[in-house]
Amino acid sequence: MRGKKVVVVDDSAFMRKLITEFLSSHPELEVVATARNGKDAIEKIKKFQPAVITMDVEMPEMDGLDALGYIMEHMPTPIVMLSSLTGAGVETTLRAMEKGAVDFVKKPSGTISLDLHRIKDELIEKVLAASKANLRPVIAADYPASTHKATLRAPEKRSLAAAGASVRKRKSNRSLVVIGTSTGGPRALQKVLTQLPKDLEAAVLVVQHMPPGFTKSLAQRLDSLSAVHVKEAEDKETLRNGTAYICPGNFHLKVKEQGMTLAVNLDQSPPVNGHRPAVDVMFESVSEVTGFDKVAVIMTGMGADGANGLIKLKETGNVHAIAESEESCVVFGMPRAAIATRLVDCTVPVEHIAQKILEYIG
Repeated sequence: MRGKKVVVVDDSAFMRKLITEFLSSHPELEVVATARNGKDAIEKIKKFQPAVITMDVEMPEMDGLDALGYIMEHMPTPIVMLSSLTGAGVETTLRAMEKGAVDFVKKPSGTISLDLHRIKDELIEKVLAASKANLRPVIAADYPASTHKATLRAPEKRSLAAAGASVRKRKSNRSLVVIGTSTGGPRALQKVLTQLPKDLEAAVLVVQHMPPGFTKSLAQRLDSLSAVHVKEAEDKETLRNGTAYICPGNFHLKVKEQGMTLAVNLDQSPPVNGHRPAVDVMFESVSEVTGFDKVAVIMTGMGADGANGLIKLKETGNVHAIAESEESCVVFGMPRAAIATRLVDCTVPVEHIAQKILEYIG
């Protein structure tokens, strides 16, 4: 029996037909309606009350972003956006994630009728995951409205820095923070990175499951909001304290020791468990680094990426592991898998992860 109702929203009749065919091929999904723009979508959603919505970003009359805002305010429903890889499309997709979209699928370029079949499995997988998403943290989210670093909430930054002060006096080793996340990750990363102080005595490495073309814009967006510097990682660059490095899409992120410093090593070795970048690859690489206190963080995302890498990290010594708790995860898959290893030191809501990082690194 088909248990999950879907509404497909796209201004292209051809795309509506093709997406409907893709989703209807899965026994658990039923497309109950289609809509040609945001206004049409709102009426269909009120009528059919779907479990999931797929929505094009760029549409006439009412675009996907405006429709998303209305839906999340008045009738919260998991939404998977379909995005183009244009500069405007990437920026709008990231804004959609901030407004509450659970995930997105990159529209293929070229001959649509041929290329769209390449994303069939990804679309089905993400719609199924979205149908189980926890929208409570999305609805309750409270982020800085401004995009200028000077307007960051200084009292919060000071209190977090103070929280780690006593630990800082007791520790002398160099520190490294590694973060892995997937579905719901951009929003969670914003919550964590914007709470870290500018003088953070560690570099931060981030793997966010995201296709090429989106990670640079994500890094720029987070950099504009954060006291720490946030950038897309570049091959062979030296890691610096107070900087967060986001792995570019379609690359694995590893590190190499260069004397007393560490450098980024990007490669395109085969995907691990379907992912490139993979959290497991980053964690395993960092496990081979000596002379550093390490903090590993696993946040919202479907699947189990990061769990095997955490085992490797814990085998090599001084590592503290943090998992995001179920209450704040959009999808609890990755943290659940990490917790199942029995190697996680603490499980906390996303709002408290930054404070725990500071306590652990000192």
